[in-house]
Amino acid sequence: MEFRPCIDIHNGKVKQIVGSSISDAGDTANDNFVSSHDAEWYADLYKSDNIKGAHVIILNSRDSEYYEADKAQAVKALQAYPGALQIGGGITAENAAEFINAGASHVIVTSYVFKNGKIDFENLSKLKAAVGKEHIVLDLSAAPKAGKYFVVTDRWQKFSEEEINTGLFEVLKESCDEFLVHGTNAEGKRSGIDTELVKILADIACGLDVTITYAGGISSYGDIDTIKNASGEKLNFTVGSALDLFGGNLEYKKLLHAGSGI
Repeated sequence: MEFRPCIDIHNGKVKQIVGSSISDAGDTANDNFVSSHDAEWYADLYKSDNIKGAHVIILNSRDSEYYEADKAQAVKALQAYPGALQIGGGITAENAAEFINAGASHVIVTSYVFKNGKIDFENLSKLKAAVGKEHIVLDLSAAPKAGKYFVVTDRWQKFSEEEINTGLFEVLKESCDEFLVHGTNAEGKRSGIDTELVKILADIACGLDVTITYAGGISSYGDIDTIKNASGEKLNFTVGSALDLFGGNLEYKKLLHAGSGI
């Protein structure tokens, strides 16, 4: 069980937002926190504490006027801590190697490999050919519908037909090194984790030899204990808005040792 922090970038700034509020129209989102520090500052901090696997997320679309500013921030972070940070946001087979060469350990991908509601195996193969399975994290951001959870894409605006279950992970683990799963209904709200989703992921993590990081709604040390106990310490976790680095109440220094008890 590892603490995997984040560096989310929107409109050229490091932020924490309510994930479901993001919109390409006008590049708007409901901000929880806007940092006075840049992405490189956070990368330097994570490097000083030897944290691996933190994810840098570019939240604006590639069509946005802010995309290049976001990208510049992200690349500075990758270069500050080479080989240790993961990068997501607008990743394709065409640009993935650029980010790996800039210092990312992995690229994080959702929409590129889920097209028209299904897995696009052709794009997934292109991505593997571009950077290798060992450099790929698949983000299976999930939302509930009709009593089940499904992968959602395009900044969580579109439901796919792919259900979050063991079968999906069995298929996809052949094409990636890790999984990142956002509980989109809980993301950025600091109102507690999506316990049903955590239970599903815990069962998958315990049944398969895969690395899964859960993100979404962690707001207390009790939430982290729930994840730890449900998964037998097999699920990693991310804290965003509730982290003191982003104006929250959970202590960054305390979470560094979460795997061995808080």
